[in-house]
Amino acid sequence: MLLDTTLSNKVLLENNLSANNGCYEFLTKAVKEAYHPEAPDSNLFKPTSVIALFTPEEETGLILIQKADIEGYPWRNQMAFPGGNCEPEDLNRETTALRELREEMGIPSEEVHLIGSIGHFQTINSKDIEAFLGIWKKTGDIDSNLSNIVFDKSEIARVFKIPLKHLIGVHKSKNFIGRLPNLYELTYPYQDVVIWGVTAKIIHHLMEIIMPNINLDCHFVE
Repeated sequence: MLLDTTLSNKVLLENNLSANNGCYEFLTKAVKEAYHPEAPDSNLFKPTSVIALFTPEEETGLILIQKADIEGYPWRNQMAFPGGNCEPEDLNRETTALRELREEMGIPSEEVHLIGSIGHFQTINSKDIEAFLGIWKKTGDIDSNLSNIVFDKSEIARVFKIPLKHLIGVHKSKNFIGRLPNLYELTYPYQDVVIWGVTAKIIHHLMEIIMPNINLDCHFVE
């Protein structure tokens, strides 16, 4: 019975995304065919992983977190994707991303359809972040599902679902298409927060993957 339910949820997810003008297939094809930043010298950087998680609904969104507002915390109040450092028990970088997602937000790997890696991004404190793209397979009302997440308050202050069409709009309005701005220019504001730094780099790369060949009937845009 559990197997039947799991298969039913997977079919529901794929029908929801692919029937909505091929968004599911589009993401998979876009990631597979795109060039992604390569890994640097492993001796120079500490390996970490994050996951950019799409929500399976008509107005597709990306799940981001705001780091905890704790004095002395190096990432205090910064916007980020769920993720963290690789541990010895992790089989690979993908395993790290899924483990961190479970630990930080309580979302198990069984609820994630992993699309793949979108490359490596380095921080100023010598961390190499491999970013993965996935789709949350949780069925039902997404906003309700997000509000019910019990996240790690020692690391996370808030959870955001940012509409993908908003990020695309910022990318266009700031004339980011086809160029990588410097650290100070590369920002994606949303409501009362601003996404910058390596998270903004990851989003910029994701926008560059998606936008050139996007299906204009897809729910990623208005």
